[in-house]
Formats: sequence, C-alpha cells, structure tokens
Amino acid sequence: MGITYIKGKVSGPTGEAAAKFLVDSGARYTLLPNAIWKEIGLQSKRNMRFVLADGTEVERNISECHIRLPQGEGHTPVILGEERDAALLGVVTFEELGLIFNPFERTLEPAQMMLMSAM
Repeated sequence: MGITYIKGKVSGPTGEAAAKFLVDSGARYTLLPNAIWKEIGLQSKRNMRFVLADGTEVERNISECHIRLPQGEGHTPVILGEERDAALLGVVTFEELGLIFNPFERTLEPAQMMLMSAM
C-alpha cells in the first residue's frame, strides 16, 4: 500500500486556488481545506455526517466547485473542511471526471466505459 498525491486547481465564485490532494479511494467525497474553500468563495449547500477511519462520526458542510486535474476537469461536490482537515480526492470526483485509480501504478486514469445495449 502506498500514498498517492495529485496536484490540481479548484475554482469557485471568487477565484481559483491550487491544492495537493491525497488520492483516497476509500473516501466518497473530495475535501477542501478550510483556507482553500474560503479563498474561492464557496458557501455551504447542505451538511452530511461521515464516519472516519477510526470510527469517529463528524458532520461537515457540503458545497460544489469546479476542479481541474492533469487527467481532466469538471464539476464536483466537495466537503468544506475545518481547521486541520487535509485535502482529499474522493471517488465521487473520480466518477464525475470519468477516472479510476490504478492501485498498481498509483495513478488516475480514464475509466473504461462499458456500454450496455438492449438485445
């Protein structure tokens, strides 16, 4: 097992900011640190409860932003981090951008889309 980081940019109503995300295939949503989401002017749209790896339950506000990674860009929901929360890239963002995490190469790659047709 290894740790993978990827650099990206996020934008909101008041600007754009760079972030270094920990790629976390166990996290559902992408998390933006407090300073970043405030810098780009995000506002809470709702809140959700999450269970951390140690079993602790937390409640966090959710918003949306545009994200740009070397592999693609698009719109994604994000958790508005609190003090000391680190930037995470979660699987909903992978799916929104049509990406998968390759654990062998530790890279984000285009997902192979399988079309289903009625026979």
